[in-house]
Amino acid sequence: MDKKKPYIPPRLTVYERHNVPDGMLFREAPKSEEVTPAYTTVVDNNRTYVEVSQSFCDLVGYKRDELIGTRYDRLTALNTTDIPATYNLFTKLGYMQGLWVLLHRTGYRILIRYEAWLREDSHIESRIEFVQNII
Repeated sequence: MDKKKPYIPPRLTVYERHNVPDGMLFREAPKSEEVTPAYTTVVDNNRTYVEVSQSFCDLVGYKRDELIGTRYDRLTALNTTDIPATYNLFTKLGYMQGLWVLLHRTGYRILIRYEAWLREDSHIESRIEFVQNII
């Protein structure tokens, strides 16, 4: 069986204001209070959380120890029947991005944008952006 190479995020080149190449626009970095925290999760082959960032815990309303070891299906909105199909597709491709709906502990839904890739240890790492709460 062919094993897919893990996705490696692109490297960014950081320029100082004085050495920006001609023709490239320079944008000031946002101030720290303007930046949304990085929501990060890592799941294993059984779709269970092995690592979650504190900001992700805050986003979904759970403590870290409540999430570690539980399947991510627990936080997926009701009536989502394509989790196994989506997961199987991901393991074949090694990379996915898109929109997904999570459930907050209190029951409201959270629309997120995610980017996920297969790591060398066969775990899936995801970077998540909050889009909006859905009532």
